[in-house]
Amino acid sequence: MKRIVRIFACAAAFLLLAGCASGEKKKAEAELYAMDTVMDLTIYATNAEEALSAAQEEIYRLDGLLSYTRSDSQVSAINRGAGGAVEVPVEVMDLVSTAVAISQRTDGAFDITVAPLVQAWGFYTGEYTVPDKEALDEILPLVGSGLIRLDPGAKTVELEKTGMSIDLGGIAKGYASDVLVEMMKDRGVSSALLALAGNISAVGTKPGGDPWRVAVRDPRDGSAYVGILSVSDLTVATSGGYERYFESGGKRYHHIIDPKTGVPADSDLTSVTVISQSGTTADALSTGLFVMGMDKALALWRASKDFEAVFVTQDDRVVVTEGIADRFEFTGQSGGYAYEIASR
Repeated sequence: MKRIVRIFACAAAFLLLAGCASGEKKKAEAELYAMDTVMDLTIYATNAEEALSAAQEEIYRLDGLLSYTRSDSQVSAINRGAGGAVEVPVEVMDLVSTAVAISQRTDGAFDITVAPLVQAWGFYTGEYTVPDKEALDEILPLVGSGLIRLDPGAKTVELEKTGMSIDLGGIAKGYASDVLVEMMKDRGVSSALLALAGNISAVGTKPGGDPWRVAVRDPRDGSAYVGILSVSDLTVATSGGYERYFESGGKRYHHIIDPKTGVPADSDLTSVTVISQSGTTADALSTGLFVMGMDKALALWRASKDFEAVFVTQDDRVVVTEGIADRFEFTGQSGGYAYEIASR
């Protein structure tokens, strides 16, 4: 699950970083609950209300397809049919296929089949528990994207083993943001900010022409920020172990499970923010890079062309990749952070 990054924009009542001039454009905004999280949409356009209504309807439609917790969703149908092939809409198959590809790209650090492990730790129900090794050893054979069979011709998804289940929560909101961005463009909207939990998509610029400003939270202090990104036509997605966790026996256990070990990722990172033109990519990679850890995450970035990142480390560094450094304002000095720029 992703953290909602604080938005610095005209719609934000709590802090104003820059003035707004909406001109003849109308402003429409809404807060809604879907995909098991709160979402905030702000649109500036002559047809803002119509665009907002269409966006909300689309979010609810996608929730009906992709939700892990809704019993009537396509994901739930796939999970109930584990061990056999389940026919699904092409849209769902394509997203599952993308998730499998990103799993391969991250060497399994991002994996939608991690759901049985998340369930075992109690993160779905809030009834937290620390599974013993025996319990994890029983579940781990059910985890791995290599156990997903896709048949494009028959339009089926098959989870190879009974007891498997998938959760698209680590990629679905990013996908939804991509769909909404295209909807905005099709309607001529050139100024919008779409915050789907920890996935924030900036459509165009602010009404006055300035970039949207999105703050990256300090993982140690919910009221502070380590930096501010200035973005246009990009999605910013953040993952970290600081938002959802429980404590047991004097130890903290966060919700980002390493698919290979079955336990919360032992990462040298406290948060990862990915910036990309693709919300789907940003969403999934923010989780995958967190699990991978700093060295492997940077290696993947150096081998890629489709994303930039902001890493906050356990040893109090804020490391920004060079492709986004000129649009990042470091504000973590007061929190004791050191600032670095990673180069290729």
